[in-house]
Amino acid sequence: MAVVGLGTYRCRDVPTAVRAAIATGVRMIDTAPVYARGQAQRELAPALRACPRASVSTKVGHMTSWQAEAAQRSGLITASEAARRHSIAPAYLTHQITVNANELARSRLDLLYLHNPEHDTHGDRSRLLSQITQAFEACEHASHQGLIDGYGVATWNGFTDGAFTVKDLLSAARDAAGSNRSHLKGIQLPGSLVRLAPLAEAVNGLGPIAEAAEAGLQVWASAPLHGGELVDMVTRDLAEFIGPNLAPAEAALAVVASTPGLTGVLLSASGEAHWRVAQDVFRRPSIPRLHLREICRVLCA
Repeated sequence: MAVVGLGTYRCRDVPTAVRAAIATGVRMIDTAPVYARGQAQRELAPALRACPRASVSTKVGHMTSWQAEAAQRSGLITASEAARRHSIAPAYLTHQITVNANELARSRLDLLYLHNPEHDTHGDRSRLLSQITQAFEACEHASHQGLIDGYGVATWNGFTDGAFTVKDLLSAARDAAGSNRSHLKGIQLPGSLVRLAPLAEAVNGLGPIAEAAEAGLQVWASAPLHGGELVDMVTRDLAEFIGPNLAPAEAALAVVASTPGLTGVLLSASGEAHWRVAQDVFRRPSIPRLHLREICRVLCA
């Protein structure tokens, strides 16, 4: 069974959310410099100082308008990158590692993701893979300097749109490291009853989740409740089909939590009561593989 972590993308009140999550035993927190209008990392820092055992993953790629303006003034990104508010260029990546660490009040980042690297390549797959390899080279350098423990890719559409595969990322990491011993550590992708395809593939030992797990990477699923929409979309009958006596939100979480190959699931919730319900779901036995396969078959029909 996967574990549950805090994802801060949709948190309205980051400090409250992280305190509630940590109080219920959560020890993985995911964030990005662009979240909460660019303030999420600073807002996380006090709680992280109070809980040094908590791991944190953060990102480089997307920027707020003021972050993009500052990066362009410093010569770290081009005018076109500033207009798109996205870059994984090595110089910007290296700079952002320091910024992230300072904002989080951490001397070393546990996991740094390239944030939607497919964002602005317009289908030019060869160019994208070259950019990812160059970014991984900068990540390898940062790893050897002791600035990050490892790196990965957090994507919304990269795997489903065919922008890259897990094999592509493993190959890019090998090229960046100059050997098979890279610091590539994990991937993050959406997984829910709405974004069901990667979960259904994983149940059958296929797709990015299974491939990454087989390669020894961490695999984190984001948006398990699809921005909260699944609370209203899951009917009582569907919840009962998924598992007896499950509320709609519990049923939606149970499917993701039971998916083979997942390390964990990133949930956005603010109150301790919501976190305790989620923790209870993740502590239950996994949905049996055959039933999970049937759930996916019915929902994909």
